[in-house]
Amino acid sequence: MAASTATLNRFLLSATLVQRSALRYTPAGLPALDLSFKHESTVSEDGQPRKVSMEMRAVAIGAVTQPLAGLALGQGGTFAGFITSTRNGRGLLFHITSVDVIDELPAAASQAAD
Repeated sequence: MAASTATLNRFLLSATLVQRSALRYTPAGLPALDLSFKHESTVSEDGQPRKVSMEMRAVAIGAVTQPLAGLALGQGGTFAGFITSTRNGRGLLFHITSVDVIDELPAAASQAAD
């Protein structure tokens, strides 16, 4: 395989919001949010269905914090960005660069909110 100079680190996740910290600001003065998302689905692996369930930590910095700040716990969307290692190097962190919010809460979450 020939070496390529192009690199790609693009991550796309459909998930629901399970945790959001208070809005904070970076030393450069940019708004930042720390978040956690949950994803559940069935995918095909080697032609066989496989149930997938995971939680992932994420961070949003800059203008993308605005739509995420209004997202309710349990509300979902499709989130795009890139993956980096955490500061201590002992895990992965999803950096969100764009979001497509689902307008409605899942039925269970909206009933729990009542």
